[in-house]
Amino acid sequence: MPTKRRRHSPLRSSVEDITASRRVPKTAQSSSEAYRLAFTDEVFMTSEETRGVRFQLEYMKTEIRLKERNIRSTVVLFGGARIPAPGKPAWAARNAIQKKNLEAASIYYEEARLFAQYASLTSQALSYRDFVVVTGGGPGVMEAGNRGAADVGAPSIGLNVVLPHEQAPNAYVTPELSFLFHYFATRKIHFLLRARAVAIFPGGFGTMDELFEALTLIQTGRMERIPLVLFGSAFWHKVINFDALVEAGTIAPEDMSLLSVVDTAAEGWDVIRQHYNLPEVTLPAPRGDSAGTS
Repeated sequence: MPTKRRRHSPLRSSVEDITASRRVPKTAQSSSEAYRLAFTDEVFMTSEETRGVRFQLEYMKTEIRLKERNIRSTVVLFGGARIPAPGKPAWAARNAIQKKNLEAASIYYEEARLFAQYASLTSQALSYRDFVVVTGGGPGVMEAGNRGAADVGAPSIGLNVVLPHEQAPNAYVTPELSFLFHYFATRKIHFLLRARAVAIFPGGFGTMDELFEALTLIQTGRMERIPLVLFGSAFWHKVINFDALVEAGTIAPEDMSLLSVVDTAAEGWDVIRQHYNLPEVTLPAPRGDSAGTS
């Protein structure tokens, strides 16, 4: 169905011309790639020469949709796609040790879900314009974040990316706010462009990349200081030795203040609430559909 114009124009729309061009009789000339409208020509639009245009389109599509929903700020949840919901199998485990550790890590799924409820109830009081939950749109911790928003009837954003293996958006992302990216770089811009806080749960290479991207931008003054909250003190103290970086002199002692390390959703949200002087919120009573039994 043709997209409705936002404002009147006496000029023909591109949608009208797409339809008209497809009604042209098929000849050698009209069937040629050269004859296709540039923006309907997949060969042209995916060429090396139009890479910059594709960057722009990926940025613009998401930006326009978020502006249409009047979403001004977000709370970002990063974390491992392989972490299962409580009671669910560790599908990514390659051996018994990984199975044990991933199943134990399901506590972070539940904390991410609760944390997203705190953010979403705050967002609800602000007409869903601020503190809207955004995740990478996939499984694991990402699913938990979108699920927590859905628990309290709030919208949430999913910024998915095309991967070599199949990855569909999780079922809890608001459909109108479920986006797909080709470029990791454009996706990262949208993660941080509206971020009022970043919550980082245990994860792998992708989570580490996202953590250090945000941390570097804040440390270098390219981004204003916002709460960066690491969930899971035992995990982070084991995986990253920040003190060793201070001792080596490669980061300043005061850089450690850029991070807050917590273990529960309540602790994590309290860091953000105090930073912005937000009112307290009370989570609804559990509805009997725990992450492992729904």
